[in-house]
Amino acid sequence: MHVIGRENGGTGYGREPEGDDESRSKDRPTAGPIAPLGRFRAPDDSVGARVAVDVDSPHAALVVGKRGAGKTHTLAVLAEGVVAADGVAPVVIDPMGVLSGLAADGGTVHRHPRVRPDAVPPAAWPTLLDLDPAGAVGSLVWRAVAESSAPSVAAAREYVDDADAARPARRAADTHLALAAEWDAFDPDGLAPRALATGEPTVLDCSGLPPAAAGAVCAAVARGLYDARVRETIDRLPWLFVDEAHAFFDGVAGDALATLLTRGRAPGVSLACATQRPAALPAVAVSQADLLVAHRLHSRADIDALAAARPLAVADGLAERLPTGVGEALVVDDASETATTVRVRERRTPDEGASPRASDRGRGDPDGENCDRDDRNEPDE
Repeated sequence: MHVIGRENGGTGYGREPEGDDESRSKDRPTAGPIAPLGRFRAPDDSVGARVAVDVDSPHAALVVGKRGAGKTHTLAVLAEGVVAADGVAPVVIDPMGVLSGLAADGGTVHRHPRVRPDAVPPAAWPTLLDLDPAGAVGSLVWRAVAESSAPSVAAAREYVDDADAARPARRAADTHLALAAEWDAFDPDGLAPRALATGEPTVLDCSGLPPAAAGAVCAAVARGLYDARVRETIDRLPWLFVDEAHAFFDGVAGDALATLLTRGRAPGVSLACATQRPAALPAVAVSQADLLVAHRLHSRADIDALAAARPLAVADGLAERLPTGVGEALVVDDASETATTVRVRERRTPDEGASPRASDRGRGDPDGENCDRDDRNEPDE
């Protein structure tokens, strides 16, 4: 088995995609855990050797592709591999509510995740609430979060009410903090890094949160995992998976995610992002990724954004090398400085991200519950 993310390719151990329960190899302790990804695809479309991703060391991975090309599926496949590995802790930011199947093997899905208000730095709160940090209202919100008597939005509002500030500024600051309270994304007993880094898959379903609130959750989790590893308060090496990453980089979570990309290796925090808009990512998100999995892309801006950040040997002719089949991807590995085409394997866990089809609905039965296969709107044999 070829292992991506290691200089010599090498081997490793990990649960095979077919889902058998064979124990991990004990006679190769130095090989390190891996995440099975799929198989090489030869130029003649034949299937080659198995391919896996190294999860023994921290990595920064970027999965890209146009809508329907398989990027979320690939992100889930990588997460499944991390779930099956020892010594790591998979945490998934799920903005669309399609990745909860990852927790099928005993993990946890938080349908409406909440974090502590002080897990988002006070300096970031004006940006979170779309305020000018240097303005009267933004600076008052900043101080309220930093200096309130308790880590809660209610305490911040009390601070504002008693603050030595002009009445219009206090009223506006309270209005914005009241909006944050309505998100119901903040709690003094919110999710802590130790509760997230258990080793079992933890999926944070942010589909019910407004974009700003989802960004606050992502920022708190990314920063919390990083700080916890720096302080050595958690033993496992976290892997943070973020779907639709362009939406999070362009918001309050941007700085925390950039920190993982630029400084996450030393404390052992990995970041795996998926996006259909690589051109919308900051340059650091593409340039710092040591593993790139590229599905189909049609936008010239997206292709150029990838090519600009890759080694010359890979950038040349990148557009021509991108696969066209669903589930196929060009995998660029900085460790070995190679670019190969891989056919991504099927998932082991339930896939809740598949697009619904009209043909799956029964005629005359809105729920399709009382229709046999023969009664469905399918073409004649």
